[in-house]
Amino acid sequence: MTEDATVRPVFEQRPLSGRAIRTPKTAELVALKLRRMIVDGDLKDGDHLPHEAELMEHFAVSRPTLREAVRVLEAERLVEVRRGSRSGARVCVPGPEVVARPASLLLELSGATVADVFVAREAIEPAAARILAESGTEEDFDELERLLDEEVPAAYAAGDFGPAAAQFHLRMVQLSGNATLALIAGMLHEIFEQHTTNVARGRVAKDATAAKDRYRLFVRSLRKLIKLLRERDGDGAYAHWHKHMETARAMTLAGHETTQVRDILD
Repeated sequence: MTEDATVRPVFEQRPLSGRAIRTPKTAELVALKLRRMIVDGDLKDGDHLPHEAELMEHFAVSRPTLREAVRVLEAERLVEVRRGSRSGARVCVPGPEVVARPASLLLELSGATVADVFVAREAIEPAAARILAESGTEEDFDELERLLDEEVPAAYAAGDFGPAAAQFHLRMVQLSGNATLALIAGMLHEIFEQHTTNVARGRVAKDATAAKDRYRLFVRSLRKLIKLLRERDGDGAYAHWHKHMETARAMTLAGHETTQVRDILD
């Protein structure tokens, strides 16, 4: 059997879409190479891209082609271009906020509530606590303790407790070292932070005594988590943080159980 006879039946069984295979434009190929340099760390956050003349010579492309490539990266929020500046394009590595906005739109279209977002966090954070207990360093635990001893009390005294509490949650997941959990947690943090902040501020104004009691419970719970982390008790850290998240959901969402995601972003 010839090679053609072997290959032909495969194409006969799979109808072609009729669309020709598109050859990438030169600008897209240049953008791809620059993107790879950013991903590999050859170009770091805050670095400026080399001057146009140098890049044109390196890639053997024209100025319009190079500028189109930079616009591709700008649209992906990998570089920031200041018009009229002589410094050119600067590398700007994006954070979870890049996916938070599209995700919030999808949640809005699906009718998701803030409670849905919190339940998702409950699925992520206890797992991260277990990983952190089993593989974290003493420096990681020290950082969480510093947040608890310094930044959380300062934020509470300033009437801005919500963001500090949310930041502790996020940083705990980030320190677990699991990049996927950290990305998802960062996205959920961006969506949820405004709601938490507004509710916390409103409750402090309405009932300062109750707010102070909740703050003390929060601090006590975090100290227990750090203790479990230092003891390398993965199961204990998981169980404690799961209970902490359930309690936090009940306290934070009281009266807001049906608030939709769009209500915190509009």
